[in-house]
Amino acid sequence: MADLSGKVALVTGGSRGIGAAITRRLAADGAAVALTYARATEEARAVAAGIASNGGSAVPLAADNRDPAAVEAAVEQTVAELGRLDILVNNAGIFVAKPLQELTLRDFEESIAINLRAAFIASQAAARHMGDGGRIISIGSSFAQRVPGPGVSLYALSKAGIIGMTKGMARDLGSRGITVNVVHPGSTDTDMNPADSRDADLQRARMAIPRFGDPRDVAGLVAWLAGAEARSVTGAEFTIDGGANT
Repeated sequence: MADLSGKVALVTGGSRGIGAAITRRLAADGAAVALTYARATEEARAVAAGIASNGGSAVPLAADNRDPAAVEAAVEQTVAELGRLDILVNNAGIFVAKPLQELTLRDFEESIAINLRAAFIASQAAARHMGDGGRIISIGSSFAQRVPGPGVSLYALSKAGIIGMTKGMARDLGSRGITVNVVHPGSTDTDMNPADSRDADLQRARMAIPRFGDPRDVAGLVAWLAGAEARSVTGAEFTIDGGANT
């Protein structure tokens, strides 16, 4: 486990699924954690309460990624309440799956706003507070690297943008000792894509290791990137998809 004692982290979309697993793991490794949520108030409070019951510190913050001001405010509130900011995890996102011809302009604008624009705004705001050893880690998608079927062009587009943002920011922030990386989960057992869904067997058939990932697997990789051992890793992509893209 990484030693994150004395560090402060902000996880966007930290109330459910992969985001909740990341929040819990960073807290277990010693970080004080703020987590944002848009509508899942009770889930966010439950995650924070669970961390507190184990002796950790967690602050739930209401912030909708559709609202640029709310995203920036969440960063500022984290610093105000927890005293600093060392680790940002851009996790909040939506998954719009439709045939190309059925996608609307609203679908496009929401996907870009939530999946990409908010990550840029949060990263920019967080970088103002980070010193040497700061970490920015974004959750992308294996679909940003390879699209195995139809209906996800918009989602793939929004997550592919995270790759370019990561590489550019790694150059912008490297001289300050801040690393910027992206983690690409594949099929992961969450309420968004449960392991017993209608097309789960089709997803498993694409994998070298034919099982859905556990959110804690992604959280473990994020925790390593947040720790001291990853201090020379930046501008990099890490795929955790059971070998589906092999």
